[in-house]
Amino acid sequence: MITSPHLSPPCFVLDVHKVLKSDPSMSVTSWFLVSSSGTRHRLPREMIFVGRDDCELMLQSRSVDKQHAVINYDHNADEHMVKDLGSLNGTFVNDLRIPEQTYITLKLSDVIRFGYDIL
Repeated sequence: MITSPHLSPPCFVLDVHKVLKSDPSMSVTSWFLVSSSGTRHRLPREMIFVGRDDCELMLQSRSVDKQHAVINYDHNADEHMVKDLGSLNGTFVNDLRIPEQTYITLKLSDVIRFGYDIL
């Protein structure tokens, strides 16, 4: 479980790190969410839930729903996607609110924000 109690607003930048091996087919790509404080959270190659309660990525913000969004991984394309789960305050990619229940493919350096809370 990843917890981020001091993010305000709950905002991340998508970053990638590729470990190159002598055999290119064995190279490994790791995706990270980087918080506004610089903390790096490695994204697993599976679905994770984002929210305030009982989620893999827990954010302590008044504007984040208990189950706010989901980040899923596509093994074939080696990319992560985010989907808002009908949250009250929205999920944003590069300051654009994404439609509810629709996966949006994330790209390197995308800025992902959950809710709007600025304390």
